Amino acid sequence: ERRKPQPHGSPGYLRIDTVHQGDQDGRKGLYHINAVDQVTQWEIVAATPQISEWWLLPVLEAILGQFPFVIHGFHSDNGSEFINYNVARLLGKLLIEQTKSRAQHCGDNGLVESKNGAIIRKHIGFGYIDAQHAQAVDQFHRQHLNPYINFHRPCAVPQIITEANGKRRRIYRRWATPFELLQEAPHCESFLRPGVTLAELGGFARVQSDTEAALAMQRAKRQLLIRVGKLSA
Repeated sequence: ERRKPQPHGSPGYLRIDTVHQGDQDGRKGLYHINAVDQVTQWEIVAATPQISEWWLLPVLEAILGQFPFVIHGFHSDNGSEFINYNVARLLGKLLIEQTKSRAQHCGDNGLVESKNGAIIRKHIGFGYIDAQHAQAVDQFHRQHLNPYINFHRPCAVPQIITEANGKRRRIYRRWATPFELLQEAPHCESFLRPGVTLAELGGFARVQSDTEAALAMQRAKRQLLIRVGKLSA
């Protein structure tokens, strides 16, 4: 269905997009899959050597399983990697509603597209990375980047202002981590996946300070970029 999702303040409505890591000498680079919750800005990034259905479905299942709350909505642009029978069947099995961006509404998926630049391009860059390194990059995302951006990296929190002429615009007056925004959601514990508790999430957040987590992520990123040939040792 072509429409903009309306989560009404409830976590679990994802915006998803792909980021390609370039081509070189006729060889395709790896792909990042980026999924961002519309309400809390909780973000899960994964990597895959290809975006064919055979490769993509396990990655999507792994992404959905990394969110601490139940997923209700899945919104993408009109790319065939997401708009196909197999993805629809996977989401239907999980009772997740699928929507896609409307024609001539380029802002429908703007949240995840902005995160593509602010997170993936900022930390991994634009240069080519061979698809053979997808597993190493995915491991970095899972073990270092995702925990850092969700528990230790503040996001700009939008506030929608309606002007006298009826025009709506966003202003940004505060910053908070996705975990802090999750805690602020009304009845937030009711949205959590079975077996996940706020106490457990809070304990994980306190294992490292924000500075310690950032430094650890940067060390792991440097090792990764040396391994994939984007930095010299």
